[in-house]
Amino acid sequence: MSDNEGVRLQKVLADAGIGSRRHCEELIGEGRVTVDGKRVFRFGERVDPERAVIHVDGKRVETRAETRYYAINKPRGVVSTMSDERGRKSLADYVEVPERLFHVGRLDTDTEGLILLTNDGELSHRLTHPSFGVAKTYLAEIHGPIPRDLGKRLRAGVTLDDGPAKADKFRIFDQVGKRILVEITLHEGRKHIVRRLLKEVGFPVQQLARTEFGPIKLGNLSPGGMRALTAREIGELYKAVGL
Repeated sequence: MSDNEGVRLQKVLADAGIGSRRHCEELIGEGRVTVDGKRVFRFGERVDPERAVIHVDGKRVETRAETRYYAINKPRGVVSTMSDERGRKSLADYVEVPERLFHVGRLDTDTEGLILLTNDGELSHRLTHPSFGVAKTYLAEIHGPIPRDLGKRLRAGVTLDDGPAKADKFRIFDQVGKRILVEITLHEGRKHIVRRLLKEVGFPVQQLARTEFGPIKLGNLSPGGMRALTAREIGELYKAVGL
C-alpha cells in the first residue's frame, strides 16, 4: 500500500469508537497500537480497515465497516433463532437492524437472558466451540433448603447421561424463604446443561436466565431489548478466543 492509499490510522481508531482522533494520536505516539503485529508510532500511517488487524493495548479493534455485534435479552418463551417454521416468536421479532445477523449459540425457549448476535462468522465459531471454553453465567431459581456443600459438589462434577459436567463457580445470589436464587458459571454448552446439572443434584430449576457470555454482561438490558456492543467489549471478545 502506498502512502496515498488507505485511511489514516487515527481516523480508523476513532471511527471504531476508541476515542477522539487526538486521543487516538496519543495512543499511537505512546506505542500502544499495533497493525498486523507491528507496533506503529507514526500518526500518518495509513491502513486498510477491511483487512488490517489492529490491536490497542493488546486488544483487537474491530474496524470492518459491515461487521456488527449486538447483545439482546431474549425473553422467556421466545425461540433462539432468527425465524421459526412453527410461527412462534423468535429473535427476529426484536431485531430492528438491516444487517443479516445470526445468533451465537442458543438458549432454551423457557430460558431468558443474554444472547449475542453478529455477522462475524469466525468470532461466532470460536465463541461456541468447546475448545475455547468461553464461560457463561446464569441465575437459576431453585427451591431449598440446600446443603452447605452443594457448591463443592457442583464444582467437583457430577455424571450425566452424556458424560461428566461441573460448574466453574457457584454461589447463593439471593434467598427469600425456600425460594433461592443461585449464580452458576460453566464453560460448556451442552443442551439444557444448567437444568440437567442442578436436577441431578436434587434441585430442579424453576426459572433460568443467562446474565453473562464471556466478558459481556447483560446488565440492565430489559427483556426484548437490544444494544450494540462497544469497541471495548468487541476487543474483549476477540481476546477471549485468541483473535
